[in-house]
Amino acid sequence: MELKSRLLPNLAGDPDLFGRFAERFARYMGTANFLLYMTIFVVVWIALNVIGLFGLKWDPYPFILLNLFFSTQASYAAPLILLAQNRQDDRDRVQIEQDRTRNERNLADTEYLTREVAALRISLREVATRDFIRSELRSLLEELSTLSDDDAPEPSERRDSRAQHPATTSLKTVSPKRTTNP
Repeated sequence: MELKSRLLPNLAGDPDLFGRFAERFARYMGTANFLLYMTIFVVVWIALNVIGLFGLKWDPYPFILLNLFFSTQASYAAPLILLAQNRQDDRDRVQIEQDRTRNERNLADTEYLTREVAALRISLREVATRDFIRSELRSLLEELSTLSDDDAPEPSERRDSRAQHPATTSLKTVSPKRTTNP
């Protein structure tokens, strides 16, 4: 067993390393540089075979060796491209699952926030607005200004009402007595 492992290298190797190589290879084959270099190679091959270099032609049958090179390249390129596509499909599948999870979480957050905003709107209907409080204060000021001098509170009563904390008083307890003027 040990002798076999020394004589034959581990052909499987690191699958991730080989996968990255396949992706780089497939990515390179789809570039303009690859097409340019392949075109130059084919033109040089044809020129050397047609014209011949010092009468030397290494392809005895017209362009069969070139065809063999292309077939060999295609037989290796196709599985490498498929491997690269499979790896990309796996990444896309993981990305789609993460997107789905994120979208579900965002939907749940949005629904929660919608419920909270609706609850705030409902509770704000019951709260006195700034304009309402201002109008009430204005009407109280008008009523206070129309009070006669004999209805005005004594100075000792004024001090007592100022000593009381404003947060403990409500508008109903502060409202003055209404008097009718004859």
